[in-house]
Amino acid sequence: QVQLVESGGGLVQPGGSLRLSCAASGFPFGFYSMTWVRQVPGKGLEWVSSITTGGGTTTYVDSVKGRFTTSRDNAKNMLYLQMNSLKPEDTAVYYCARGRETNYDYRGQGTQVTVSS
Repeated sequence: QVQLVESGGGLVQPGGSLRLSCAASGFPFGFYSMTWVRQVPGKGLEWVSSITTGGGTTTYVDSVKGRFTTSRDNAKNMLYLQMNSLKPEDTAVYYCARGRETNYDYRGQGTQVTVSS
């Protein structure tokens, strides 16, 4: 069965960095675009970033452009989100998902990112 397991979240001060990881299994990872979405409590899911199958194209929501970088390692079935210059408004539960932008069919259980001094 499809499994997506995120890790790497935590508490970080404004301006700090975190690297999220997503371990994928149960499907041919390299055949799928992958996506990061996030959710603030009480609000809906927000698309953050997507990456194509080979990693050649990445897209980002405007609010994270220039600060976040999505990458993947198809040999390891891993998806990553490098987050730099973090802001309090980046605080959310981050999920990896199988698919592109808002067209995804599975997502993981999420990892909490809290940006606070």
